[in-house]
Amino acid sequence: MSRRKRRKRSARPRSSSENLQKLFALFEPKDKVLITIDADPDAMASAMALKRLLWHKVHSVTIAHFNEIVRFDNVTMVRLLKIPLVKLQQIDSKKFSKTLLVDGQPHHHEAFSQFHYDAVIDHHPITMTVDTPFVDIQPSYGATATMMTEYLRAAKIRPSKSLATALLYAIRVDTHNFELHAFEDDVKAFHYLFPLANMNLLRKIEISDMGIKDLKYFQLALESNRVIKGKIFSHLDQVRSPDILVLLADFFMRCHEVGWAVVSGSYQKNLVIIIRNDGFRKNAGSKAIKAFGRLGSAGGHRAMARAEIPLANLDGHLRKTDLSDLGRFVIRQFKKSLEG
Repeated sequence: MSRRKRRKRSARPRSSSENLQKLFALFEPKDKVLITIDADPDAMASAMALKRLLWHKVHSVTIAHFNEIVRFDNVTMVRLLKIPLVKLQQIDSKKFSKTLLVDGQPHHHEAFSQFHYDAVIDHHPITMTVDTPFVDIQPSYGATATMMTEYLRAAKIRPSKSLATALLYAIRVDTHNFELHAFEDDVKAFHYLFPLANMNLLRKIEISDMGIKDLKYFQLALESNRVIKGKIFSHLDQVRSPDILVLLADFFMRCHEVGWAVVSGSYQKNLVIIIRNDGFRKNAGSKAIKAFGRLGSAGGHRAMARAEIPLANLDGHLRKTDLSDLGRFVIRQFKKSLEG
């Protein structure tokens, strides 16, 4: 290990208590604090926890998100847990004396780059230097919510039922129910939060995957599916959101004969392909890259992957000029990725 690496590691706060005191030292009672997020379960839960930590320590805390919240589970989470959110585009940043970022880093989105942050708390890998007065970035955590749970415990704050439910759900989402990117600290946080959360609300949030209008996609997918040697393919022309393709791929994987599920559809001006498998000696991510990477973006993990291809990039790859051949194109490309 180099001297530079040793110095960097030793400079990092060694405990949540030390981190907490350094964080609190940033604020004065008159401060008006802005927390910016890319709203998803982990970001929203972490922002809620940070707001609770600053209660009675600053004048006010506002949580602002730049993205549209459209996933039904996220919409349900906001509604049932009464998460106080405002659109980032609707606030005047000059009215705030301190600005914080949780579950993200300034270079992750252009919406964040306009701010000069006082604190950044995140669990994603560091890809660029983050130069702010307070930085706590821990890639060895499966969720930022785990870090915030440790902050709450260090502050001796028992989270409310709504906050505990949000944190618990965020940990489950970001670790894929502890199947991916889960670490010992995530398990410890989960065990602490479990008896404090509202299981009825948690269950409702988890199962809120779709609206009634989305049921038609299941009918279309069932009518169009094609099974080839343990692999099921289904293509939908136009979908309201790529999220419905994820639900369909997971749905097809419930069939015990199915080892691969490949569900595709057109969204805006892109062909979106969702790939799932049973995880037994398979690698969805590498197959997605091999099949579709040269035409667009592709990648993922061993059991799940995704590809997005601009429709304009498919000129010359389709046998017909209309979108009806997209399903056959997906099958051809995926079958080629499995050869050799």
